Amino acid sequence: MYAPASPFSRPLPTGDRTQSNLYRQVGVETSISGASPHQLVKLLLDGFFEALTDGRGAMRKGDIEAKAQALSRALRIVDEGLKASLDLQAGGELAQNLHGLYTYVCLRLTQANLRNDEAILDECQNLMQPIRDAWQNIKPTQTDVVRGGMEVHA
Repeated sequence: MYAPASPFSRPLPTGDRTQSNLYRQVGVETSISGASPHQLVKLLLDGFFEALTDGRGAMRKGDIEAKAQALSRALRIVDEGLKASLDLQAGGELAQNLHGLYTYVCLRLTQANLRNDEAILDECQNLMQPIRDAWQNIKPTQTDVVRGGMEVHA
C-alpha cells in the first residue's frame, strides 16, 4: 500500500524473514493510516531510533550497503518528516530551534555515514532522545485522526 512510495520504508530483505517483515510492514502501514498527527510524529521518532540502531549494527558488521540504507533512512525521517513538518511562522522560537537541531542532526548523520563513526551516531541519539522523551510525555488534548485525506476531530 505505502511501501513503494514511502520514503521512510526499508527495503524488504529476501530469505526466511521476508514473510515476517511483510507482516511488520502491514502493521506499520495500519498504524500510519489511523494515526493522529501526534502519533505520526511519535512514529517518525521511533523510526529514527530504529534506523540508528540498524545503522550501528551494519557499521559493526562492516555491511556498507545496509549501513548507508539505514542512515539514509534516519536522515530522511529527520529532514523530510520532522523538519519539513515544522511550521516556522506559527511555531516561533521553538520551531526555529528544532529546525536548527534537525539541520545539525542531518549533517552529523551524513558525516557518520561517510566516516563510519559510531561516536557521531551516539551524538545524534543523545540530541534526539530528549525530543523523543518529551513527545512521549505529551498527552494530546484532542484526538485528531486523519483518514482518507480528511481530518476528523473527535
